[in-house]
Amino acid sequence: MKKVTVIIPNYNGLKFMEPCFAALERQNYRDFDILVVDNGSEDGSAQWLREREIPTLFMGENTGFSGAVNAGIRAVSTPYVILLNNDTEPFPDYVGELVRCMDRFPDVFSASSKMIQLYRKDLMDDAGDMYSILGWAYQRGVGQPAAGYRKARQVFAACAGAAIYRREVFEEIGYFDESHFAYLEDIDVGYRAKIYGYRNIYCPTAKVYHVGSGTSGSKYNSFKVRLAARNNLYLNYKNMPLPQLAVNSLPIALGMAVKYGFFKKLGFGADYLDGVKEGLATLKNCRRVPYRREHLKNYLQIEGELIWGTLLYVWEFGKRRLRKAASSEKNS
Repeated sequence: MKKVTVIIPNYNGLKFMEPCFAALERQNYRDFDILVVDNGSEDGSAQWLREREIPTLFMGENTGFSGAVNAGIRAVSTPYVILLNNDTEPFPDYVGELVRCMDRFPDVFSASSKMIQLYRKDLMDDAGDMYSILGWAYQRGVGQPAAGYRKARQVFAACAGAAIYRREVFEEIGYFDESHFAYLEDIDVGYRAKIYGYRNIYCPTAKVYHVGSGTSGSKYNSFKVRLAARNNLYLNYKNMPLPQLAVNSLPIALGMAVKYGFFKKLGFGADYLDGVKEGLATLKNCRRVPYRREHLKNYLQIEGELIWGTLLYVWEFGKRRLRKAASSEKNS
């Protein structure tokens, strides 16, 4: 039996298939299987996959990212699964480095790779995902020089666009929440893993180029803003015990107000409010993580990480602003 399965969710991603699979063919580590989960694509992806006899689950309809990867994870039996977006191009050592990372740390649930922007290869895309007490999830390192972020470290959650997971842990903590459909589902499952005492780490030696927003088509759009606003409410409600929610309610409310102002300037204010309204109306359908007394230490540690995540966001945001100002002054 192979040690890891690379699961690639696909929805109308035909234009990304050739470079992604070519990069997988160049992997130095060969002890892996590939499974594509096609979400009812209508762009010729299904035909492309059938012609090349690539192992594929054809879903028939768009089940979202969560539904697709859950189907893939349940269909395999390898100890590890790598979730890989179709708009990525892994470096030759990518799979092997992730597997070695998981072998070395048995208490780790997930390991996030070093994601570099495909069209700006001097800049980072993601060095592991972080979460803040304001209720903001963000990509650590985004927009920073790709020459940095060379040290392994603990992160809040792995970015599911190019990360490895210990498959058996899903049976304990639950799979990706399909009510999310897409967006923040990786923060959610990483959050749950932390509650249960597992770690999520960043593996800088596993590198991948990433287009970004390959399926949704843009960084911000009505669909993405609405779902992210809704799912943000789900994320907090499901994972925070009521005392923690009460303590964090003011910073979360402040974070939502700032987000609304930001999206309003971009023309998505109504979409953000629609997502919040939908989230509030459907919270009762969410399955909350049951509180267990033995997890109290983990909740306290998570609270500290939320505070640290806020400080780190401010620091990285400030660095990006300074870089932008310096670049503008240089070009003027």
